[in-house]
Amino acid sequence: MRSAPRLRGLCLGLLGVCASATLPAAQPELRITQLQRCGDLLAEGPSSWCLQASGPLDEDVRVLLAGQPLRAEQLEHEGARLRLTLPAGQPSAPLWLEREGRRSNPVWLSRGRSQVLAASNEEVAENMDGLTTYVDLASLIIEEDLDGLATAQRLAEKYGAKVVGAIAPLNTYQLRLPVTNLTERDAMLLRLGSEVGVDAVVIEESGAESGEAEPGRARRQNPEWAANRFLDAVDFYRRHLPPRATPGEGEPIRIGVIERNVDFDAPGFADYLQPCDPTAGRTCLYARDARQPDGHGSSVAGILAARGKTHDSGYLSALDEAGPGFEVIVERNSDAGITANIAASVNLVQDGARILNWSWGIHRIGTLNVEGEPVDSLLRSGIAMSGYEELLEEFFLWLRREHPDVVVINSAGNGSARSGHDDYRLPSSFITEQLLVVGGHQLSKRRGLPVEDPRSVEKRQSSNVDMRVDITAAACIRAATYDGEPGEVHCGTSYATPLVAGAVAAMLSINPRLQPEQLRELLRRSAMTIGADFEAAEADDLTAPILPSERNYQLDNRDVGRSARLDMRKALELAADSLRHRR
Repeated sequence: MRSAPRLRGLCLGLLGVCASATLPAAQPELRITQLQRCGDLLAEGPSSWCLQASGPLDEDVRVLLAGQPLRAEQLEHEGARLRLTLPAGQPSAPLWLEREGRRSNPVWLSRGRSQVLAASNEEVAENMDGLTTYVDLASLIIEEDLDGLATAQRLAEKYGAKVVGAIAPLNTYQLRLPVTNLTERDAMLLRLGSEVGVDAVVIEESGAESGEAEPGRARRQNPEWAANRFLDAVDFYRRHLPPRATPGEGEPIRIGVIERNVDFDAPGFADYLQPCDPTAGRTCLYARDARQPDGHGSSVAGILAARGKTHDSGYLSALDEAGPGFEVIVERNSDAGITANIAASVNLVQDGARILNWSWGIHRIGTLNVEGEPVDSLLRSGIAMSGYEELLEEFFLWLRREHPDVVVINSAGNGSARSGHDDYRLPSSFITEQLLVVGGHQLSKRRGLPVEDPRSVEKRQSSNVDMRVDITAAACIRAATYDGEPGEVHCGTSYATPLVAGAVAAMLSINPRLQPEQLRELLRRSAMTIGADFEAAEADDLTAPILPSERNYQLDNRDVGRSARLDMRKALELAADSLRHRR
């Protein structure tokens, strides 16, 4: 519960009537709900940022960036929001508010130049497929050998449009088109797409992206995580690692989580309203505030960073003071769908993130599941999928060229479909060493089996499958609540993904020199298996089957041919071993 409503209810319950003169209403807690670029997104010099909060943004509120208060002349009050003006060259850093000794949630202010606009409710329409699509905002991917901004501005002038956003490292520029309906838009996009120098056109079909949910029951410790040796890994990290893994040694590992927000009034996140220093071996969390403790962003971030007292704790927060520290940055750029996801990812990578957690994905209309039935979740049209595929391709080419040490960890999806068919599923279908794809499993109905027994778990019926899936992890978690009591159980590959992201972050904290292909190799070599029987190569395997090369070339090893299941402890052991075998 929020403090103010709870206080009013107490007053009425005990006294029947409560005069404001005897008990003043409590001020709303300071919570930053929005922080994003505003004004001219392409400005070269000082930049403007618009901030909204749940509490009043009066003159008593201090705005601190990297611990330093902004000057009064940098702040402009605009009703219920603040406009911040920051000089060019200001580095990316956490930002928070303070009033009378109370702090807000910290958010990450990225000075990355990749920024795109989201459409308002009046700027979208329903297309022939029944999907919500942007009417007058679209993006152009310019050929890489051209000056992207100059080309986009030339085309904008030719067609009466305006360049309003950009993902400059990908030579992608967002245009505001002079159109009023989808017929006009499609005609203009057809002409723009045929222009010399235009590689592809990206239209946005934005929709809610969440994991599947099912009724839950109260449980103190999530038994699903035992299938991945969650607590064994925490124990190993805290008690058995070499002495070099000590607080203050090495840089904190930075993880970018592409989600909207986190509810800081849920008990698992309350500690993050206090000062946090990652260089002291702590896990720090930066995110916009939500009013939904069981929301998708809260659940995904909680697997990494929640601080549980009596219930589930996040994996990285459980490693506090035992390693170099972790920074979990929850960031979405804007609500402009997949385009914003990629813009946020580019900025986070430029800000030093080694890991990106993508608990999202989309299916093309017409995708069939393994039983031949149409998939009905997270659908996009064929024309939208084509643009997204080109944008994602540019992103991974840029990663390989500029940031080869970054790894993206992506959910396989919950359509019971094939994750590797690039015509029908994105982004998990991409073949690149810098993308790890995670499927979901659940405990089997057999009880009393040791955790390493392949029959102790089974694949979730909804999890996407096939050779493109690298590894599986527990897909079910218990959602947060305000009172700290167990919430409903939510399931999906969205929640398996941060378990793998957390394991990879811990591995990198042990050996920061590990590259994406080595991380995949260690995860697969350390993996337990899933399933009772050998699965034929042409069957719908949950993951790429374990190979003899991943079992010391033992052709008769019982794991060969089975699907891979995350073993968080063994992965740490192999990461520690890799320190002794540096090339």
